[in-house]
Amino acid sequence: IMADILKIFLIIVGLLTVYVSYWLVAQALFPVVVERAQRQYAKPIKITFVGLLAAAVPVVLGAIISNLPNPALKLTGVTLMIVPALLGLVGSAGLVARIGAGLPTPADEQQPWRRVLRGGILLSLTFLLPFVGWFVLPIWALVSGFGAFILSVQELRKQRSEPPIINMAPLQGAA
Repeated sequence: IMADILKIFLIIVGLLTVYVSYWLVAQALFPVVVERAQRQYAKPIKITFVGLLAAAVPVVLGAIISNLPNPALKLTGVTLMIVPALLGLVGSAGLVARIGAGLPTPADEQQPWRRVLRGGILLSLTFLLPFVGWFVLPIWALVSGFGAFILSVQELRKQRSEPPIINMAPLQGAA
């Protein structure tokens, strides 16, 4: 019986560690997207609906395709279901950065990833609460993270497509 308890405990600790690891990797690889996703969490209902609408098609289509007998189609279907979850983890790194920013330390200026670590540990610990923490919070974090990711990338593209504003006033005064 002790082996069963230890097995369940280590599975849970491993799963929570994986969440925090993905959030830290997202911060390290895509800091601009995570920063923008953090700002998107000011509108949690909007990003949740965007995430739900955007994830519905690939997840349903992936579930249908993964039930076909062809192994290549099964792999394609599973991939269609996994991609929104991975992008949701990148977007939800903004949520954990927002949580970590609420608990500032002087070391944050030199090591901004510590905000993500603190927020990630706290959010993953909320996943331990039975039922709500097991089902509602992790799914909401992924869905809202997917919405935050989509809106962050759209904001980034919009900003890059706008021509830069050049202020010519200092140059004219110098002549």
